[in-house]
Amino acid sequence: MTAIRKVFCVSELTRFIKTTLESEIGDVWVEGELSNVRRPSSGHCYFTIKDESSQISGVLFRGDQKGLKFELKDGALVRVFGGVSVYERSGNYQIIVRRIEESGQGLLQARFEALKEKLQKEGAFDSARKKPLPLLPRHVGIVTSRTGAALRDILNVVSRRFPNIHIALAPVRVQGEGAAQEIAEAIDTLNSVGGLDVLIVGRGGGSMEDLWCFNEEIVARAIIRSDIPVISAVGHEIDFTISDFVADLRAPTPSAAAELVVGRKEEFEQTISDILRRLTGSCRESVLVAKSRLAVVKDHYILREPGNMARQYLQTLDGLEMRMAHVLKTAMAGSRETMRDCMMRMGHHAAMRQRAVAQEVKRLDAQLTALSPLAVLGRGYSVTINSEGRVIKSVADVVAHNKVLTRLADGTFSSTVDSVSVDNQRINSQ
Repeated sequence: MTAIRKVFCVSELTRFIKTTLESEIGDVWVEGELSNVRRPSSGHCYFTIKDESSQISGVLFRGDQKGLKFELKDGALVRVFGGVSVYERSGNYQIIVRRIEESGQGLLQARFEALKEKLQKEGAFDSARKKPLPLLPRHVGIVTSRTGAALRDILNVVSRRFPNIHIALAPVRVQGEGAAQEIAEAIDTLNSVGGLDVLIVGRGGGSMEDLWCFNEEIVARAIIRSDIPVISAVGHEIDFTISDFVADLRAPTPSAAAELVVGRKEEFEQTISDILRRLTGSCRESVLVAKSRLAVVKDHYILREPGNMARQYLQTLDGLEMRMAHVLKTAMAGSRETMRDCMMRMGHHAAMRQRAVAQEVKRLDAQLTALSPLAVLGRGYSVTINSEGRVIKSVADVVAHNKVLTRLADGTFSSTVDSVSVDNQRINSQ
């Protein structure tokens, strides 16, 4: 007997799974990290709740957001309460959240902030170390997935703007385990190859975990040590990664990165045309001005009669010579007058000085004469010297029968001491 085969259509199976989940599991509390938070115009909030190995979609309808006390954003660690269900159109299971609580900062967000702080303290984000982009690069290196939308966007912009530019692709994985190592090695490889003017490193949009390889330190270090300027083009405009901070320039999207690297060919051609037009106009104006000046100068009488210029210079030279002679004559006359005046004043001062010196000599001579011993002798005094040449000041200096010399005002005489008396007592010679 043949068994009856039960065949479900897709909608029936989906509805059966939905009913089973809702009845068997019901309401649950789930803790995880928010990512890919989206808010359409309806006001409902859609997001992903994930941990290190799994994720589940979630939705918080606008009516259940009343009383929400914190911002729902990527990286927030939350606890949600709601029923597990299935979104029938896509067949994805999800949790219909009716209550949500903040549980702390997410693990990925914490790692992101820790690495960001570390690199910032090292000066990796400083503008002084950022390298400028070349004006018109001819060789561009791209580090991204070979099959990703980012590469298609970049090549599309390049082909429209400057189709003859050279592109070097280093294909890598841009998410998942091992992606960060591949990206870092590709950056180092393109640097070692050389000949490239700029690098574009990035991928299209995605959740925080999808973009996480661009938050790895190994990728940041490769960008920092790159000798080639690096443009980081990761995700959408609202997405920020560590690569964006350490790169020489951040582009909001891969397409924008291509636009920053490759200017429109017609814009360059128009710029060159404008410069050429301005240069031609400036040269033409300079030639016209020169012609006008030449027309004025060629009719000048000096050019008609070159001798006139020579005669003018000779007259100028004669005038200068006469002025110099007059100045020298005036200066010499003044110098002679000054010299005579100085000599007269010097003679007057010398005479006054001579008279003052003579008066001082006369005064000193009078003082010397008054103090001279000869003046005392002139008043009847005398000076007696013994045989030893000492002035006799006391009878104790005199020896009987010795000769003495007496000095008077008008001469000297010698005598022999007959006797010596002290205090009216006579001392007879022995």
